[in-house]
Amino acid sequence: MPHAIPEPYCWDESFRVFYDQLDEEHKGLFNGIFDCAKNRGDKGKFDSLYALLAGHFKFEEGMMEKAKYSEFSAHRDIHNGFLAKVKALEIPLTDASVDFAKNWL
Repeated sequence: MPHAIPEPYCWDESFRVFYDQLDEEHKGLFNGIFDCAKNRGDKGKFDSLYALLAGHFKFEEGMMEKAKYSEFSAHRDIHNGFLAKVKALEIPLTDASVDFAKNWL
């Protein structure tokens, strides 16, 4: 379920999923997107965010597979689609690119 995105863009308890590692990773994703929003021309920060996203999705998908989550395949496809869209973003990031990433979380 989508949540309202706070401004300034930061983690708050309404985003908790109650799996400690996932919550910590989600905090990292918030921070990564915030860093990219502040440093729109910094390819290093963008590449770090992409690596965070890919690692997070891999971990989350591993949890889903282990739990035999019935919607695993569809969820993995959503992750892969998002990663493809992020990878296609151009540096410097535009307002629309930042909003896309923020709203996806």
